[in-house]
Amino acid sequence: MSDVQEATNQLLDVNLHENWSSIQVTESGPRSESEHLQVTIGATVPTGFEQTAADEVREKLGSSCKISKDRGKIYFDISVESLAQVHCLRSVDNLFVVVKEFKDYQFKETKEEVLKDFEELAGKLPWSDPLKVWKINTNFKKKKTKRKKINQNTDSHILDYYENPAIKEEISTLVGDDLASYKDEKDESSKEETHPKMLKFRVTCNRAGEKHCFSSNEAARDFGGAVQDYFKWKADMTNFDVEVLLNIHDSEIVVGIALTEESLHRRNITHFGPTTLRSTLAYGMLRLCAPQPTDIIVDPMCGTGAIPIEGATEWSNCYHIAGDNNPLAVDRAANNISSLLTKSQIKEGEVSWGLPIDAVQWDICNLPLRTGTVDIIVTDMPFGKRMGSKKRNWNLYPACLREMSRVCRPGTGRAALLTQDKKCFTKALSGMGHVWRKVHTVWVNIGGLHAAVYLLKRTPQAFVHPSEQDGERTPW
Repeated sequence: MSDVQEATNQLLDVNLHENWSSIQVTESGPRSESEHLQVTIGATVPTGFEQTAADEVREKLGSSCKISKDRGKIYFDISVESLAQVHCLRSVDNLFVVVKEFKDYQFKETKEEVLKDFEELAGKLPWSDPLKVWKINTNFKKKKTKRKKINQNTDSHILDYYENPAIKEEISTLVGDDLASYKDEKDESSKEETHPKMLKFRVTCNRAGEKHCFSSNEAARDFGGAVQDYFKWKADMTNFDVEVLLNIHDSEIVVGIALTEESLHRRNITHFGPTTLRSTLAYGMLRLCAPQPTDIIVDPMCGTGAIPIEGATEWSNCYHIAGDNNPLAVDRAANNISSLLTKSQIKEGEVSWGLPIDAVQWDICNLPLRTGTVDIIVTDMPFGKRMGSKKRNWNLYPACLREMSRVCRPGTGRAALLTQDKKCFTKALSGMGHVWRKVHTVWVNIGGLHAAVYLLKRTPQAFVHPSEQDGERTPW
């Protein structure tokens, strides 16, 4: 490896595990003690995909996982040194560290008594370890943000690397600047230890259930006031350092501290459209189909490309095709693919020759693909709300399912199709029983709309075009 490449790799290495070793704990106790902390992490996931997320946690972290009664949440235990890996999970939206869980909380009969209990609760909770985890997580995010800025500054250098050997001096300077700024950060942190700044916080209450005599705002207000008195923090609803979560579901209460400021599902998309799918939901749909190496995976109505981009990121040993009939959507998908490629180049510190993904403009009812060549189809079908119309869906859905059955491999092909227009889809599917068999239905919530993901299996029956059934032969 040349000196330039080595310097570039040192500067641009954003591997979470290596960054982890440089994070120091400023709470009580040495670093080695904090490394062995065992904590419970809570995560919000797309509703209906709790089991998918639990499977990913077991597979990647080796941790047992509990699915909450409150839909869209899972809980799992980790050692704090695995926190970086938790942030790499593809199926979770938001993360928080659990302070305390009450599985069967006994609410008093009157509102005043319940709120009084919430006030007294704040001083009785085991805050110490969760706050250590929050501190480690915050330091980690600061380093990650700083490296992102440096990466953006050196982006053009990476792309010009092979043509410009003189980059060595510039990269070395940037490495030196990075080390110097890290020293400044350490000096600042030591100052903060001597003169700690007052933290700002807010309490967010999420409440579900019909037997509560109080509102979410009342619970957040009274519990937050007690937290403020206990820690002497300053309340700030917008520019806060710490977000304390009070999750109430029937008689279950979970108090936590947020570890993510914005949902992780925004990770891959930079060019949005009116119906851009969350990356976490895209991952869940793909995982339902259990992709295997060398599978050809197609999203025939890709929009801005959330599904194939997620697929190319997680299942890079498959080939992904993103297609749409709208040229603007295809352009946005292509731009998102380009952005992902740039991120990949920065992360690896070298020029990448591409990703296993292509974007194509086509007609969903007449795909330019050979019969029986596609292994998996995953797509977000028009709901008839923001895109298309429910009236048009009555013609579109049967035509889509017919064309999908043509290109999908008989016997082994599968499809995960998302729609809110369940009545229309069920009717269309009922006429396709000879080519599609429904395996499973996952009920999900999409922006307040009750939708479903249908997992279908392609039957072994060969595709026969309707015109051939009438004695005509149409070449495919």
